[in-house]
Amino acid sequence: MKHDLHTVKRAMKGDAQAFEELLILEERMLYYKALSYVGRKEDALDAIQETAYKAFLAVGQLRQPEYFSTWLFRILIRECYRLLRERDRTIPYEENELLRKLDQKQDEEIESFHLGEALSRLNDSYQTAIILFYYHDLSIKDIAVVMEKPVGTVKTYLRRARKKLKSELERSYQLHEKVT
Repeated sequence: MKHDLHTVKRAMKGDAQAFEELLILEERMLYYKALSYVGRKEDALDAIQETAYKAFLAVGQLRQPEYFSTWLFRILIRECYRLLRERDRTIPYEENELLRKLDQKQDEEIESFHLGEALSRLNDSYQTAIILFYYHDLSIKDIAVVMEKPVGTVKTYLRRARKKLKSELERSYQLHEKVT
């Protein structure tokens, strides 16, 4: 989301009112992104609260005001991962939505319960790249900024993740066919 640079600069100088205005503009995005990561309303609200606190303390260190949303989103993702590590959970996602988008890209018929299993077998970097690309519809450049990785690395993560997902899903589908 594009913000008024004047408001962002005021927040960077310590204006709590300006920071609050920015958070209000971002609240829906923060909530739905956090919810997609942690899966429960209470956990999402905890992550947002911690994100707001940490962002308020560090807003003066923001180097480029035009990237306020990206910077805030990066803090939120770190907070969600911290919360998940604390509670020893995996990243939840909307299987049906992700499945539909993967089907469009790969033109394969896959049953949704196979997808969750295959995604859980990906390492964290691949899983994050896939979720941000297919579920959150972020561009590769935006994913690179969020993950703090070069664009080429993100492309590699996505290519390898798709390849691994495809082989896992094919194997799972073949096993399912033998059972039925």
